[in-house]
Amino acid sequence: MPELPEVESARAVIERNGLGRCITDVDDSDTYVCRPHAPGEIRHALLGRELTSAMRRGKSMWCQTGPPSEAVTLGIHLGMSGKVVIADADGAEIDGGDYWEGRREPGDYRWARFTVTFEDGGRLMLVDPRRLGRIRLNPPVDQLGPDAQLITPEQFLTMLAGTSAPIKARIMDQRRIAGIGNLLADEILWRARIHPARIASSLTPPEQRRMLRSSRDAIRAALRDGGVHALKIIPYRRAGSTCPRDHAPMETGPVDGRTSWWCSAEQLLMPGSGGVAFPRGVRTGQHGPGV
Repeated sequence: MPELPEVESARAVIERNGLGRCITDVDDSDTYVCRPHAPGEIRHALLGRELTSAMRRGKSMWCQTGPPSEAVTLGIHLGMSGKVVIADADGAEIDGGDYWEGRREPGDYRWARFTVTFEDGGRLMLVDPRRLGRIRLNPPVDQLGPDAQLITPEQFLTMLAGTSAPIKARIMDQRRIAGIGNLLADEILWRARIHPARIASSLTPPEQRRMLRSSRDAIRAALRDGGVHALKIIPYRRAGSTCPRDHAPMETGPVDGRTSWWCSAEQLLMPGSGGVAFPRGVRTGQHGPGV
């Protein structure tokens, strides 16, 4: 599933190849992806305009359009498997977004759910096999918390304070901090050596600083290396694996309904440190699905 780094790669594709090109056609016929808009509504709003900027907060992305006489914003959400593809009339193309183990071949647009055609013959497409992406006008991005890449220390401490939620649930709450999904959260907590079920407000000042540093480092690494799939702990989120740092068994269990993985030796729930009990009958250890 695309998280902040994957969405940033899609945003960069639009910024690099999609701005300043006059829109002459729009295919918004997929009523599920383009909900709540009726077919033709997005097309009518965009015809004759051009994308003037590509913006992102967390996992949400949007484009401002011009001319500026009317404010029209195009929201693009990648869902669980989306990519933004820009294909030029000469066949050249560039894409960004979700990581696919089976790479998309050039010219393969069979899962294009939304298409913008430019005056020069180029096209911008949302290519999404699982059809869980979203296109909408004027998306409500103000409901999101600070971007995880740009959050200040003060905002980060505020996000952790005054809650009984597990730390993993807190950093995945897009209203509190935007951009962190399940895989990135496991990486951040592993780097910080903090158990995912620890109560967020129970963290000590040194642990809070470690969390912020780990968050920044993990996001920086994912942006540099092509996405969250390239982070250190991700290949070890599977049954029978051991921690790449100290070779202790990896453990797994649900935290706030999400499958989580952690090092059994370094990410401990110590007495008095705060923590959320696992449901009765759920056994942590080396056995469980990697999600």
